[in-house]
Amino acid sequence: MASGDSGTKKQKLNNASSTACNGTVIQNGMNGLENHTSIVDPEMGFYCFDVLYSQLHHLDPPSLPNFCNEAFPLFVTWKIGKDKRLRGCIGTFTAIHLHAGLREYAVTSAFKDSRFNPVTRDELPRMHVTVSILLHFEDGTDYLDWEIGKHGILIEFYNEKGNKRTATFLPDVALDQGWDHIQTIDSLLHKGGYKASITSDFRRTLKLKRYQCEKVSVSYQDYISNRRC
Repeated sequence: MASGDSGTKKQKLNNASSTACNGTVIQNGMNGLENHTSIVDPEMGFYCFDVLYSQLHHLDPPSLPNFCNEAFPLFVTWKIGKDKRLRGCIGTFTAIHLHAGLREYAVTSAFKDSRFNPVTRDELPRMHVTVSILLHFEDGTDYLDWEIGKHGILIEFYNEKGNKRTATFLPDVALDQGWDHIQTIDSLLHKGGYKASITSDFRRTLKLKRYQCEKVSVSYQDYISNRRC
């Protein structure tokens, strides 16, 4: 698993193709996406809330959802309050079927993000969830070969001990923080555990993959309103 705005362990990128529910052929992997139509659905967010609610209230798992069940890399992000403070964000770069993947990462990001205490039942009414489906993976020519606000980035580097590390930021991170390319790369290196001085020469040693994502966000109030319909 990987944290969407922190250091990550090495992840596998899947090159498999799949067919979306609407019949659109999707290249799900390093060669990007062709003939693209929207994949995300608000029901994905509602399902994450179903899973979280069941966990917090010690209920049986929710029934299978109705949205498509193709395989994609994905992240689930939980935020809290009116200011939408980050409460957990974990996902995977391995293509995983959406039903099982959202069930797994709704729980993992809520309870097992090491930066935060587990989400509690009292917090539930103030929660927001974002489901991000990762697409269009491409190799960057260098560490600057990506667009702020459009691309997420996955970097690979060697730390001071010579160990290979990877780390990722989802597309919104740099934009939300007001960072430029250098600030984003340096912040990502620090999040990935790199503690030495960062030089322009070191930045040039990085391997970078860029990707895009589709996302859908819903609040707990959206979830409750939908379930009452």
